[in-house]
Amino acid sequence: MTKPQVLRIDHLRTFDPLTENQKSCFDAWKDGNHLMMYGTAGTGKTFLGLYFALEQVMEKSNTIEKLVVVRSVVPTREIGYLPGTLEEKLSAYTAPYIPLVSSMFEDGEAYRKLVVDSKLQIMSTSHIRGLTLDNTIVLVDECQNLTFHELDSIITRLGHNSRIIFAGDYRQSDFTRESDKKGIKDFINIVEQLKNFSCVEFQWQDIVRSDFVRDYIMTKEMLGY
Repeated sequence: MTKPQVLRIDHLRTFDPLTENQKSCFDAWKDGNHLMMYGTAGTGKTFLGLYFALEQVMEKSNTIEKLVVVRSVVPTREIGYLPGTLEEKLSAYTAPYIPLVSSMFEDGEAYRKLVVDSKLQIMSTSHIRGLTLDNTIVLVDECQNLTFHELDSIITRLGHNSRIIFAGDYRQSDFTRESDKKGIKDFINIVEQLKNFSCVEFQWQDIVRSDFVRDYIMTKEMLGY
């Protein structure tokens, strides 16, 4: 089978920030910082993380080789019990990224091409241990569903010429134990003290998904839920 043609940087659409906090993320990334984007749902955190990473991956003059998206795939933390191959196990969790990548490249096959060309990889937390990620952008998505130990393990995988982006909302944690829920807050307390690490908290004013979602979240917060 013929290998799909590698996408070039001129196929990637250009996006501008829509809110002040999005602009802060654009500026921080342009300055070479690592990123922690957390806060309200519907504010474009995952989209921004993918866009920043893929922009660098597709840049010919850049030495970044790939984007690795890391997330916890199941509440039990054990993907091995699910049936099928690793690719089949992860398929349910790769679905959100396919339309996002397709829209960025205006190509319905963009996600598949990037995967085949080894420029994009989805990885679970249980398979990242022991790795050293060089020349890589790491996007840790839905990071509120990772324990402090997992977050600590992921960030220490970062090797030479690599950068990391965290995206999540600690108010949407799937954890039931308070000790697990507070892991993301403890982790933020650490990384916000690091050099070249920018933490941006999104509020309901940054919601870009829809007016309805903005009104719902604003009302929920105003009522104290």
